[in-house]
Amino acid sequence: MTPDELKITLGSGLLSFPVTHFDAEGHFAAESYQRHVNWLAGYDAPVLFAAGGTGEFFSLAPGEVPTILRAAKEAAGRTAIVSGCGYGTTTAVGIARSAQDAGADGILLLPHYLIDAPQEGLYTHIAAICHSVDFGVMVYNRDNAVLQPDTLARLCDDCPNLIGFKDGTGDIGLVRQITAKMGDRLTYLGGMPTAELFAEAYLGAGFTTYSSAVFNFVPALANRFYAALRAGENHTCTELLNSFFYPFMALRSRQKGYAVSAIKAGVRLVGFDAGPVRAPLVDLTPEELEILQGIIDAHR
Repeated sequence: MTPDELKITLGSGLLSFPVTHFDAEGHFAAESYQRHVNWLAGYDAPVLFAAGGTGEFFSLAPGEVPTILRAAKEAAGRTAIVSGCGYGTTTAVGIARSAQDAGADGILLLPHYLIDAPQEGLYTHIAAICHSVDFGVMVYNRDNAVLQPDTLARLCDDCPNLIGFKDGTGDIGLVRQITAKMGDRLTYLGGMPTAELFAEAYLGAGFTTYSSAVFNFVPALANRFYAALRAGENHTCTELLNSFFYPFMALRSRQKGYAVSAIKAGVRLVGFDAGPVRAPLVDLTPEELEILQGIIDAHR
């Protein structure tokens, strides 16, 4: 898939990040993962992100990423597969190239490791990764990698394969400035944890799609919310926010890291042996699993 083809595909519907399945010893569980990815590919999501944030990219060794990508590509059929990428510049370039060799259709560049950096450093980091590969690159704007509009415009001028901007800051003023400045040069993706909670605000800022973590275990419900959002059916969005997303948010907010752990728990509860999360995350308690099961059961 060319960068322009990926840009169009990203903007054509709801997106999601499959969790990465592990066995009891913490090793990648390819068979279970492929069953899950194949199931998700049967719903309306034009792009799935393998080894992304919800896929515990931060807990994977760089050498595991291409193995996971190949498994996803094999299971996903015609659904495009984008890889997570990140860490320092040298490591990220290596991951990007290995993802391209593994057949990924593009990468999502997560924030670099640990330290804050000035805008010139962010430019150099992102440009080096874009120039190291031929496929499409998306940047994830959050934490210690928040781009200002002029920096992003410079990157777009210098990196033709930079085709997507995902935001996880929640700074609507900043992202609206970016969409106003860059127009249709990029595809814009909402990337707040449990993105449905913010989808209406981001739609108003020019973001036509987002990545749905709950798509991992309630894909039909996630698609229903997205369809209602795009159709302007605010009553349906409000109904689903009150009945599903706000109760899920309350559960997710009990512990740091539950934005991933609760998703993986949901995948297990609907019948896929996704295994535990890797440290430093922790899994939900038995009581919390019962709460999550009730939230899921109410929407079957």
